[in-house]
Amino acid sequence: MPISGFPEWLPSQRMIEQFVLDRIRSTFELYGFAPLETRAVEPLETLLSKGETSKEVYLLRRLQDSGEAPLKDEDQLGLHFDLTVPFARFVVENHGKLQFPFRRYQIQKVWRGERPQEGRYREFLQADIDVINRDALPFHFDTEIPLVIGDVFRSLPVPAATILVNNRKVCEGFYRGLGLSDTAQVLRTVDKLDKIGPAKVAAALVETVGATDAQAEACLRLAEISATDGSFADRVTALGVTDPMLEEGLSELVQVVEAANEHAPGLVRAELKIARGLDYYTGTVYETQLEGYERFGSICSGGRYETLASVGNTRFPGVGISIGVSRMLGLLFGQNALTVSRSVPTCVVVALPNEEKRPECDRIAAALRKRGIPTEVAPAAAKFGKQIQFADRRGIPYVWFPGDPDTVKDIRSGAQIEASAESWTPPAEDLKPAIS
Repeated sequence: MPISGFPEWLPSQRMIEQFVLDRIRSTFELYGFAPLETRAVEPLETLLSKGETSKEVYLLRRLQDSGEAPLKDEDQLGLHFDLTVPFARFVVENHGKLQFPFRRYQIQKVWRGERPQEGRYREFLQADIDVINRDALPFHFDTEIPLVIGDVFRSLPVPAATILVNNRKVCEGFYRGLGLSDTAQVLRTVDKLDKIGPAKVAAALVETVGATDAQAEACLRLAEISATDGSFADRVTALGVTDPMLEEGLSELVQVVEAANEHAPGLVRAELKIARGLDYYTGTVYETQLEGYERFGSICSGGRYETLASVGNTRFPGVGISIGVSRMLGLLFGQNALTVSRSVPTCVVVALPNEEKRPECDRIAAALRKRGIPTEVAPAAAKFGKQIQFADRRGIPYVWFPGDPDTVKDIRSGAQIEASAESWTPPAEDLKPAIS
């Protein structure tokens, strides 16, 4: 029986997912990110210390008591809800073994107790990159992150991606300049703008942080600002609010937008309404939308954090971003926007004249596989027409007929040629399933 929020892809969808993961992994490694995998569970105290996440954490417990003395905090373990928190913990525990700045990628499943809906799951795959450093992290890493993600999405057969960027210093400095002291609550409220609309956001600001109508209106005017170049800074300045943190945030945000435009025009857009829901972000924040799927929100998000990882007086600030692989694929699968040319990896089926010939057919298949050609032998010695139908139903392009000499048939065109298992090679585009 299906369990809501725990997706299971069909084999054809899984092949698409693996193709996507291979492209993501290779792009991350082109930029020098090293692979890492952390454990699935973390102490509940660690998970709950990183923002308002308690409603999302799945707890871990054993069904039966083994009779042994329980381990310390054994009943207080939770499945991680993202990969940034466990990464920060890993850095703290292993900082003496790492070379900084430390660049890593992780591709793992995470778990959240959310209400399942289209593109949102309780168990899903994320692909993260982070750069973390000791004491201080140069800002140029914030400008690099969108370039990595831009290359990832350009390598995939998906709609064009736009990375929306903001800087929490812009928002917090602006709110402070307005005289609103509870900036964290203002951020959380404004972050709901797309979900509940400006009127309800304004009312919530008045109710939760004591904002006047004029202050609430100013917050909404800031959130309306959007630009693909540095012109947004002038529009913020025109609102007449001043604060040192605001000026610092604007300078940083301009750097991110201008650096992206230099390398990939149109990739990045400053969007001053985004804040990200997790409390550990302190500066640059990113969200990513796919063209035609904007109504579903972000499929790739992240930002900068200053205090997530620390040992004594030593801090390890970082910046990173996470691709919601399952979320993205779920949305695209739902619209039949991704297809694969065949439902199996097999390129060639070796036809079986009769069961006595199976050892010979196995040797042919082995010779083809040795040369990297995915091959299987027909499951039964049916009429050749049925064996061709067996291949055709699964999109396998070639059927091999043992004989003297052997022949291979392209069942799409009907062309058939003499061939040797030691030398025949299919066209490169047929060797593996094509994703489009």
